Amino acid sequence: MADAAKIERLQQALAAYAAGETEPLFDTQAERAQAKVRKRALRLLDQRARSKYELQQRLLALEFDAQVVADVIADLERVGLIDDVTFATEWVRQRSQRRGKSRMALNLELKEKGISGDLRAAALEQITGTDERALAQRFAAKKARGIKFAPRGRAEYDRHLRRILGVLARRGFPQGVSMQVAREALDQRIEELAD
Repeated sequence: MADAAKIERLQQALAAYAAGETEPLFDTQAERAQAKVRKRALRLLDQRARSKYELQQRLLALEFDAQVVADVIADLERVGLIDDVTFATEWVRQRSQRRGKSRMALNLELKEKGISGDLRAAALEQITGTDERALAQRFAAKKARGIKFAPRGRAEYDRHLRRILGVLARRGFPQGVSMQVAREALDQRIEELAD
């Protein structure tokens, strides 16, 4: 009995749709517009993970309609292909380990990618002060190993020190830590050359 009522309602709905009395079940025009944007978005995401803001800016730069871009991005967020929390966490982890970036440099990178302050702070908690100092020491020591002869005089010492500091500054390490670590690395290298 219940099946007959369901069949009757379904037949009435189909008749109303066929007569044009109801909204279309599927908006083909909107779907065609979204398909182009979705295809491009998926290609960009296939290259590497991106933040919501970054993906939006890339798609808008390709002159896609802003509303269509917003709809596609909302769909991608809903299915989990865009997730700023995961993006920020992974960005910090990978860039810190592989590229040796400091907290300050990573914070600026995430800010440029449109990640909010609280998400940036949470992602940057992965890097402790000890980790950052050890990383700075590694880069300072590597640069200091390039020194072949002990400096003869203050001017030459300062030149070597500036070069080591430059390496650390380009990676965004804090000035105080950089100065201390650079001097330690340079002094250690001078001791090695004296032996």
